[in-house]
Amino acid sequence: MAVYEENGLAIGEKELPDYLPLFLEYLATRPEAEAREMLSQTLHIITALRERLNKRKSIYANAFLALEAFAKAKPDQSLVETILARPEDNPDDLEALDAIWEEEVVTFGGNSGENDCGPDRLQRQLRASQRKASNLDQNPNTNPVSGEAR
Repeated sequence: MAVYEENGLAIGEKELPDYLPLFLEYLATRPEAEAREMLSQTLHIITALRERLNKRKSIYANAFLALEAFAKAKPDQSLVETILARPEDNPDDLEALDAIWEEEVVTFGGNSGENDCGPDRLQRQLRASQRKASNLDQNPNTNPVSGEAR
């Protein structure tokens, strides 16, 4: 993500850096030689996707064929075979599709922890900043902010 942001491409909070349309949009902003080099680094994945789409007789395989042609490189065939050896998802298996969508959302960055941001945390911080330090050592049955008995 840092590479994208350093070069002026803002990424939405729900987008992953390996999302192909985002990657291609980024490559479109780079000089041709750099774009070809970066595309060739992912060529084994692109080739494996094309081969799986060909197997399904999908017309979208042609888009991946165009990416391979633009890269002007040869994929590492052992990496392609490793990817293709993995079990293929069945697009008609609705239970598996539901399981994929039920997984926890992936977040990146320093504030990816739960309760790191948001109105609840801000309210807690504001309340904490207004507490009187002198009241903290008093009777535990007193309200530390107002000093009144609970």
